[in-house]
This record gives sequence, C-alpha cells and structure tokens, in this order.
Amino acid sequence: MKSVPGSISHEAFIARRLFRDKENSHHLSRKIILIALAGIALGITVMLLAVAIVTGFKKEISDKVTGFGSDILVINFDSNLSYETAPVSGNPEFLPDLRKMKNIAAVQVFATKPGIVKTQDDLHGIVLKGVDNRFDWSFFRKHLLSGKIPDLSGERSYDVLISENIRSRLSLKINDPLYIYFVNENEKMPRIRQFRISGIYRTNLQEFDDLFVLGDLRQVQQINGWDSTRVSGFEIKLHDAGELEQTLLAVTGRVISYGKEPDFTMRTLSIKQKYPQIFDWLSILDMNVWIILILMVLVAGFNMISALLVLALERVRMIGTLKAMGSTDKSIRRIFFYLSGFLISRGMLWGNLLGISLLLIQKYFRPLSLDAASYYMDYVPVHISLLHFFLLNAGALAVTMAMMLIPGIFISRITPDKILRFD
Repeated sequence: MKSVPGSISHEAFIARRLFRDKENSHHLSRKIILIALAGIALGITVMLLAVAIVTGFKKEISDKVTGFGSDILVINFDSNLSYETAPVSGNPEFLPDLRKMKNIAAVQVFATKPGIVKTQDDLHGIVLKGVDNRFDWSFFRKHLLSGKIPDLSGERSYDVLISENIRSRLSLKINDPLYIYFVNENEKMPRIRQFRISGIYRTNLQEFDDLFVLGDLRQVQQINGWDSTRVSGFEIKLHDAGELEQTLLAVTGRVISYGKEPDFTMRTLSIKQKYPQIFDWLSILDMNVWIILILMVLVAGFNMISALLVLALERVRMIGTLKAMGSTDKSIRRIFFYLSGFLISRGMLWGNLLGISLLLIQKYFRPLSLDAASYYMDYVPVHISLLHFFLLNAGALAVTMAMMLIPGIFISRITPDKILRFD
C-alpha cells in the first residue's frame, strides 16, 4: 500500500483514526491507555519539578557562598584557609590587566581579622571583614532585614553590618555599640574596638551568618598594624560562573608573573577550592536527579508498552486485514509507532502544563516552605530554564519512542492465519 504524493501516509492516517476513536471508549485498552497517559504526565511533571528544584537549590546556595567570598580569591602565598591572613600589596602590577579580562566583572580588595564580640552576658567569635567604598553591596542589600548598608565614602567608619543570627544570640539592635576584641601576634593585651551596628542581614547560610561582620577596610588595616597599601587580598567576581575554571587559569597566569617582592608572593583560589565541602555536597544532588529522570522515563515507557500490547490484542483483526491487503511488517510497525507518538505527546502536554503551573506557583507565591536551619533557605527554590525544559522533553520523547519499537516487533509478527485461530 502506497500513500498519495503530497498527502499524509496511510500509516499516519490509520494511527490518527485509532488515536481519535471514541466509539470503543468502554474497551479495556482505552482504560489502560488513559492510565499510561496519566503515568507519562505524572513522570514529566516529576522530572520538571526535580530538575527545577535541584538547579534552583544549587543556584541559590552557590550565589550565597559567592556573595560572601566571590568566585576567585587572590591572597598571599603564605596565607592558609584561616581568616588571620598575611598582607599583600593593595595595588599590584597585574591589577589593571585583571580588570580588563573578558569574564571578570569586578575586582575588590578586602581584609579580614578574627575577633570576639563581648556583651554583658555573652561572647561570640566573629570575623571582621573590611571592604572599601567600591565594594559591591548588592548581595547584602538583597538580604538586608533592617537598617542600612555602612557608608564608607568619608573618613574611617565605625559602622558595621551584622547578621540576624549574631543579633539574636547577643540580644543586639540597630545603632547599638558593638565591642570586639582582637588579638595580634606579639601583643600581650587584646585590642578593643567599639563599632556601631548600622544594619542587619540574613542569608540563612548558617556557617557564614554566624561568622561575618562587615565594616570599613581601614579599620582592619589599623587593627592589624598595616599601612593603607596593605590588604588581605582581592575578590574577583565573574560575569559567567560557568567559565570559572578557564578564568581561574587565566588569572593564575597573570598573578604568578608578579613576584618582585618575595614577602608579597600571591596565589589564586577558587570559591570551590575554599569551600569544597559545600560544592561537593551540591554535586551529589545531580546524581539524585539522574536517578529520578531514569526511573520516570522507564516507568512511562513500560506503561506505554503495556498499553500498546493490549491495544494490539483488541485490534488484531484490523492487523490481519491490513496484512491480507498487502501491508508489510514495516508498515504495521509504523502505524503503532505513529500511534505511540500521538499518545506520548498528549501525555507530555498534560505533564508540562501541570509541571509548569506548579513551578510558577512556587516561584511567585512560595507555598512550600523549608526549615532554614537545615536547608539554608526558608522556601523551596525553583529555577525555570528553557534549555532544561526542551532538553528534558526531547530526551524523554526520544527514549520512550525508542522503547515503542519493542511492542512494534511483536505486533508486526501477527499473521492472518494466526488471527483465524485467535478468533
């Protein structure tokens, strides 16, 4: 049997008629097909939710970690991973070249000093991070609960930004004095500095919220006994974090060429190298997503295989008639392959509509909440990506359609003489 040029093939025509057949809605195959469609729709919905939630969770955590420490650090070669750092020059020769590199959005100086906050009733260890008036405060403005960002444009400022965790633990409030004790090497007595709380932030990233107090770079320089040209290092923010490794190599190449002053030899460190435990934990989530995707696709595929085999048993007389009229095995397989495509597409359409609706509701209304102490955020984050949407649907369609070749092989083996015995 040949199709007329310029028209759809007879296989597609028959498959469409079977797909739209309403007369046999009471048959067992129709109920099984509905169950299979529901399985496909549910599988697509679960896959969309899994990918969007995990990518959203990873993005939120990564943004918070890089918000505190940027993407790349340039520090003294003698500095370890503690916050008691050895100084470097605040104006190295390579600095102008770094600021001109394509993927670098900003290069910011910083200095850190560990200390102890003391109140009448309690003590708490912190790290005072000093920044200058060119520091990008956008991350902390986003997470600012009350008060304002410290103004560092004038003379040396005593204003600091503390976290809600520190405020709650020490029973502090906006404009309260903050007494911090610092210990320097070779000094018998600690240095005491009084600051003023200008603002309170909360990121729900406990390891950082419990630790960082942000203030004026000049304060840290004075506490450490450094002059105005000495800093702890440089924080580099990137336009595209996906090119972190390539940019790190390029930055390292520029930095290691600077070595005229042995006391200020520098090295580079990516945020993933500084906090490997956080990013290793996030990478484990990818495996969970792949397991969910594989299971959902396999369940949907086997549901459709079962539905097609039952449908073929009910349509065995039609198959025998087509073969008696000269249809080849290949033609029969095409009919059920097209039918599979129609059914899977409908199930995927329902699944996409449901999944996207749920994601949009969570994105804008956030009905699902989390325990911030355990998950670093107080709501379920979602990241809706068109690329992930198309790849997920294309991959699911390709795999399930490939699985439909299995029932097609058995269906095409039905012969007219077997049908007579079957009747």
